[in-house]
Amino acid sequence: MNQLQSMRVFVKVADLGSFVRAAGALDLSTAVVTRHVADLEARLGTRLLNRTTRRLSLTESGTTYLERVRHILDDLDGVEQMVVARHHEPVGTLRIVAPVVFGLQSLAPAVQSYTARYPEVMPDVTLADRHADLVEEGFDVGILAGRPARSASIVTRRLTTCQLTVCATPAYLTQHGTPTRPEDLLDHPCLSRPPEQGGEERVFSGPEGLVRVRPATAIAANNSEMLRQFALLGMGVAILPSYLIARDLAFGRLVELLGDYRLPEIEITIAYPSRLHLPAKVRTFVDHLVEHFQSDATAPARDSRRAKHVRPTAGAVCQPWPRPPANAPLSAPLPA
Repeated sequence: MNQLQSMRVFVKVADLGSFVRAAGALDLSTAVVTRHVADLEARLGTRLLNRTTRRLSLTESGTTYLERVRHILDDLDGVEQMVVARHHEPVGTLRIVAPVVFGLQSLAPAVQSYTARYPEVMPDVTLADRHADLVEEGFDVGILAGRPARSASIVTRRLTTCQLTVCATPAYLTQHGTPTRPEDLLDHPCLSRPPEQGGEERVFSGPEGLVRVRPATAIAANNSEMLRQFALLGMGVAILPSYLIARDLAFGRLVELLGDYRLPEIEITIAYPSRLHLPAKVRTFVDHLVEHFQSDATAPARDSRRAKHVRPTAGAVCQPWPRPPANAPLSAPLPA
C-alpha cells in the first residue's frame, strides 16, 4: 500500500485512539485503516499500537515513530502549500529572454507596469539576438521577433507587429539622391544585417505589385542599433524597425524613403513552454504583455510615418541633431 498514506492513517488513528473513528474521519473503511497500520508495522518490523478490546495505546516504538512522522507530514504539507501558492499566486523569479533592440526600446515599460501589479515577482531579463531554447536554458518566457518557435511544446501568443522602414539622413540624400523605387536601392550603399540574419533579398509590395531587389550591402552588423548609428552618420541607406527610429524620423534626423512601398511586417510574439500547470507568474506576465501592447495599439496614432519629415533641400549640409523637447519620451512605443 502507499507508505505515505499509511503514515497519515497511523497518525489519525493515534490522535483519535480508535480505528473506527479514524476510518470515519478519513472516509475509509475500518478494514482499510487496519490494513494500513498493519502494513506499516510489517515494514518496520515492530508493533506501533497495543490493541485491546477497549482501547488502543502507543508502544514505545509507536510513540517515537509518531513524533517523527508528524514532523515529516507537516513539512510535506508545507512544501505542497508553497508549491500550490506559487502556482496560483505570482511570486518568485521570472526569467525572460528577448531580442536586444526590442528589449531596450519596448520591453522596459511593460516590465515596470507588471512589477507594479505583482511586486512579489522579480523579473530577470536576458537580451540576446539568438534563438534561445526556453526549456534547455531555463527561461520562463521568450520574446520572438519574426522567428517561429521551433518546438511543438512551445506555445506562442501574438503581441504586436513591427514595420520595417527604409531611411537615410537628409545630408546623405542631398549628396547621393533620393531613391523613389525599390530598384533605386541598387545604386546606394545599404546598411543591413548579415545575410543569414535577413540581409539578402527584399520583397516590397507597391502600386505595381511585388518588387524583389537585392541591395548591395556596404556595411553589415548583427545589431539594429549599430545600423541605426551608421545611418545617422550618413554612411548609406538602412532598413530598420519603426520602433527603433520613430524619434529620428519625427525630429528629422532620418527621412523615410519609398513611402509608396511596404516591406513585410515582422510579428512580435511571446513564447512559453506548454499550457499544462502554467505557473501564475508566467500566466499573468503573458496576459499582461498582450494587454500592454493591445492597449498601445489602440492609443492615438503615433506611427512615425505620420510624422512631418524634414526633406532635404538643395545645398543642404549635415547639421547637428536637433535636441528633442525636455519632456519628450525616451523611446517611442512599438506600433502595431
